[in-house]
Amino acid sequence: MHRITKLVCIGAVASLSACSSFFAKEPKNPPATLVEFKPAMAVKTAWSVKVGSSENYVFSPAEMAGDVLTASADGTLLRVNAATGHIVWKIKAESSLTAGVGANATTLAVAGEKGKLFVYDADGKLLWKAQASSDILSAPVIGGGVVVIRSVDNHIAAYDALTGVRRWVVERTLPALTLRSPAGMVINGDNVLVALPGGKLVALALVNGGLRWEAVVGEPRGATDLERVADVSGVPVVYGPDVCAIAYQGRVACFDVKNGTARWSKTLSADMGVSVDERFVFAASDRGAVSAFSRSAGLSEWKNEKLAYRQLSAPVSFGRAVAVADASGYVHFLSREDGSFLARASTDGSAIAATPLVLGSNVVFQTKAGEVVAFAID
Repeated sequence: MHRITKLVCIGAVASLSACSSFFAKEPKNPPATLVEFKPAMAVKTAWSVKVGSSENYVFSPAEMAGDVLTASADGTLLRVNAATGHIVWKIKAESSLTAGVGANATTLAVAGEKGKLFVYDADGKLLWKAQASSDILSAPVIGGGVVVIRSVDNHIAAYDALTGVRRWVVERTLPALTLRSPAGMVINGDNVLVALPGGKLVALALVNGGLRWEAVVGEPRGATDLERVADVSGVPVVYGPDVCAIAYQGRVACFDVKNGTARWSKTLSADMGVSVDERFVFAASDRGAVSAFSRSAGLSEWKNEKLAYRQLSAPVSFGRAVAVADASGYVHFLSREDGSFLARASTDGSAIAATPLVLGSNVVFQTKAGEVVAFAID
């Protein structure tokens, strides 16, 4: 592993609180020195705001009716005008937070310490709160009249979006060792697609949690529990008829979103997610190589290895560029067509692990130290 990755051991009969956790050894591979290049694209900072530190968690910006929602570990939530950076409102949750934000046009949700779930309306008014079975590290998702969460004990639960009454819960078996990472979910039609430890991607019916289909992104292999970690990383991405995902020590793969039939897969290991547009699937490996694959067949289109071991975020397609951030707070804009460097921008110098958000003419990043910054192409 290229970064210190916390791993959680969960015994088959032990409670989560009784399980041990440890850190993988820091590797000896130093981050690559940034290469010099002549910018071929002008990038400007459209706006920036401070929300607060993420601490040991990952908070990704989300969209609500054209605005940006963001949160921090101390419980701060902001709604920001996506075009101007004007703060529409600022509130404080009842406890510190561990994940967020999930939103649709009318409702937003964040996860609090010890598995608390807080749900608010579009004006930041608390609607209801609930208690999950354990900590929540990935952002809730909202759709089909429910709020869906996945807790670290691998329980997926849905709550009525208006009342907070739990509608259903699905319990999935956990591997002996998993990444302590915010593997995500996405709602598509009447299904929620859930990235899981052990390399599985599942589609559950929003109405009752019934299994619609199950697909394999990564297959556990090796003699030790560490070698067998194959968790799906980041948030699955739906684009047209496809859903694409990536797994640590696994593969990048695309499936038919209706039935889970595999379209293609390529061996690749990543602890962050993928990005998809009409032509390509983009992924950053855990060794810092950014790659583009054809969406139709998974053919390798290009690879940029000049950001090796810089602890990259998930990449995102942004106009004629692919934007990806690193552990030093730099945002790199690569050519969508060949992976060459087009531009580079800096933030506050802290790591960027959150998945970027493309909204209107801006791409929005959130740093670990709490800067939320929108970049635009001149």
